[in-house]
Amino acid sequence: MSAVQEKLFYKISDVCELTGLEAYVIRFWETEFPMLHPKKSKGNQRIYVKKEIDLILEIKRLLYQEKLTIAGARKRLRQPSVRKIGRNDSSETLRAVKKELQAILHLLN
Repeated sequence: MSAVQEKLFYKISDVCELTGLEAYVIRFWETEFPMLHPKKSKGNQRIYVKKEIDLILEIKRLLYQEKLTIAGARKRLRQPSVRKIGRNDSSETLRAVKKELQAILHLLN
């Protein structure tokens, strides 16, 4: 999503382009995952925010990469630790950066 201009709201066609999913898949997931519930505009168009797009990407990962069933993905999303995507990766990156900075500090002394 970093390649796309950040917007406050996205239409379903934008979400399809960002996620590589068809609109009917996203609409079906809205019926299966209660936490995925976009608001609707006055014209009855679905309006998504970045948080919902992140959720769609996480559902896609669980279903397509981890090969979970819809019930399994729903159960996994209800667990609080799963909602914090990439947290371990960022802490490892911070440790590596800290180590590099300490090495540079050592060279300067």
